[in-house]
Amino acid sequence: MGLFSRFRRNSRQDYDRGGEAGYFPLYESQRAYAGDDEFETSPTPRFSPDYDRWDRRLSSLDTDVERERRRRLPWWRPSKYRGRRKRWWAIRIFTAAVLLFVALIAWLAITAPLSKSLEPIAAPQITLLASDGTPIARSGAMVDEPVEVAQLPPHVIKAFLAIEDRRFYSHWGVDPRGIARAVWTGRGGGSTITQQLAKFTFLTPEQTLTRKAREALIAFWLESWLTKDEILERYLSNAYFGDNQYGLRAASMHYFYRKPENLLPQQAAMLAGLLQAPSRYDPTKHYDRAKRRMDLVVGAMVAEGYLTQAEAAALPAPKLDVRTRDDLPTGTYFADWALPIAREGVEASYSRQTFRTTLDSGLQELAGRVTSKAALGNAQVALVAMRPTGEVVAMVGGKDYASSPFNRATQARRQPGSTFKLFVYLAALEAGWEPDDTIPNTPIDKGSYRPKNSRDNYSPTITLEDALATSSNVAAVRLFNEIGSENVIRTARSLGVTSPLPEGDPSLALGTSSMTLLELTSAYAGVAANSFPVRAHAFPKAEDSWWDWLLTPEDNVSSRAHDDLEQMLRAVINRGTGRAATLPIANYGKTGTTQNNRDALFVGYAGDLVVGVWVGNDDNSPLDGVTGGGLPARIWKDFMRGALSLPLPKPSAAPDPEGPIQPFDIEDGATIPLDENGSRISFDDDGITISTEVEGIPLDFRLDDNGLAVEPADSER
Repeated sequence: MGLFSRFRRNSRQDYDRGGEAGYFPLYESQRAYAGDDEFETSPTPRFSPDYDRWDRRLSSLDTDVERERRRRLPWWRPSKYRGRRKRWWAIRIFTAAVLLFVALIAWLAITAPLSKSLEPIAAPQITLLASDGTPIARSGAMVDEPVEVAQLPPHVIKAFLAIEDRRFYSHWGVDPRGIARAVWTGRGGGSTITQQLAKFTFLTPEQTLTRKAREALIAFWLESWLTKDEILERYLSNAYFGDNQYGLRAASMHYFYRKPENLLPQQAAMLAGLLQAPSRYDPTKHYDRAKRRMDLVVGAMVAEGYLTQAEAAALPAPKLDVRTRDDLPTGTYFADWALPIAREGVEASYSRQTFRTTLDSGLQELAGRVTSKAALGNAQVALVAMRPTGEVVAMVGGKDYASSPFNRATQARRQPGSTFKLFVYLAALEAGWEPDDTIPNTPIDKGSYRPKNSRDNYSPTITLEDALATSSNVAAVRLFNEIGSENVIRTARSLGVTSPLPEGDPSLALGTSSMTLLELTSAYAGVAANSFPVRAHAFPKAEDSWWDWLLTPEDNVSSRAHDDLEQMLRAVINRGTGRAATLPIANYGKTGTTQNNRDALFVGYAGDLVVGVWVGNDDNSPLDGVTGGGLPARIWKDFMRGALSLPLPKPSAAPDPEGPIQPFDIEDGATIPLDENGSRISFDDDGITISTEVEGIPLDFRLDDNGLAVEPADSER
């Protein structure tokens, strides 16, 4: 319709301009011409119909209709392009080729940057050291400095070219003759050295036509921008030679203890033969296979004229000289946690890296010994020991790393149970509550959530200190509701807890929200230092500058609230659920047992150590009578006793354990009377001294690191 509208509009415009008008099939135009007199009296102007122009318009109408129909066709219909001129096709084909070329260059620059071929294809070896310099783990590939073709003997280069790519210096990245030979003989893949460099540098090892096409494309790209020697150097410096050796330099030093510049012909031939199947031909494990493969390489060198038959026959079997054996574990629970952190700051290079960690080799050995001796049955165990600053000094993630490398200290997210009550009571103390304040300890019989106390131990009221010591669930939930979930969550966040904590859920007070043992122990470290949040770290931190200190301020609680909290945590151990963790020095902690005894925990601190212990089953099944105040507390105590070099505990002579003197709650230098005859016991940093009389002779019995000694009593005491 648009076409006819334009036709009528153009005709009317011609008529109005007074020019030669088009033909209008009106009635007046059909009348017979009566002469000039008729138009002299008629208002209609005189004109002559243009029949030729009308014919031309009618003849072009079909063309216009066809053009409009073709324009409306979808782009994928072949009829849309039928009848196009050669020039139209040429312009569009040229434009598409230019755009494709630009896109291809951009894609190669992003996915196959030339600089990447200079980087090792495997992560370089990293060795972790304990804080005292003892190697504890080593992980990563054995890589070494790149080789230079100009520095290598000719027989080394020829050995690799003879077996891997005979026409390397004559093709353009892809060798059609090599491909045809591989198809005809059924042996080999027909890949050139350039294609192999493209494959292990930029692509995955999948065997698909798409990957082969990309491999060929990248090979052309490398050939366009690099010289043949540069391609060969990058290939030899990155190829895998088996036994975790990457690159010719690392392989020659590993198998023959020779630099590649000094390799003998037979040694070079054996190394060249390894590239096809490094694990299958590894000479340290399958020397006979490696020797047969070497003979094949020597035969190829003879066929190419690199060696004469006599020279080949005179080559002896190379003798291995493997001097470096890696006797360090490639992974431990601590190393698996620390290595990814170490690699974050390592740039891609061929150099080996060594990092000193915060791990204490003595404490790590102690942690392994203590947890292995625990009566765990089928249950698993995890232990994290750190300084109040967050330096992790020992880590156990399970009973046996070889059978289960899953780290239950850093990866397992389990419910913390009553150890979470730390945040509830700390939030209450910051809100103005005191340890002697009371709260109802009766059963909760209203609402949808009705927790129960262990063994149905209830009372009309209970102080906050006793509630934490006895781990009263109903008291903790009531206190949680009193101070508000938002305040408890804010306290947990300030102490470094990042795990999800549902707001408004009263069960949160009993530790129903899961987190890792490392996260929980770090929060207790913040309480121990009264400076938080504490971030657990595996590597020593540089001293913060004043600018860092200004940008990352640390938080703390008032000295009153901190002292009150430590008083309550001491009560847990002195007369509460954590009595099994008692030490002869001041120690603080909290037990935790989740519903149906699925998790048992003890987290606490003493001296300069903060330690968290977890016991549970991987399938989350209930433990057989294990609670946080039982096995975890005993593991914690055994570790602390060895870590802090504490003497064995002595039974207290105080008749009233809840009197003014608490058992093992004695300051250094204090003296305690034992009887009415003047016998007394004194404590100091080095040991314990008992002063008494034997048959009227005053004697001192001294127990310290040197053992038990008896000597005359000091008369001045």
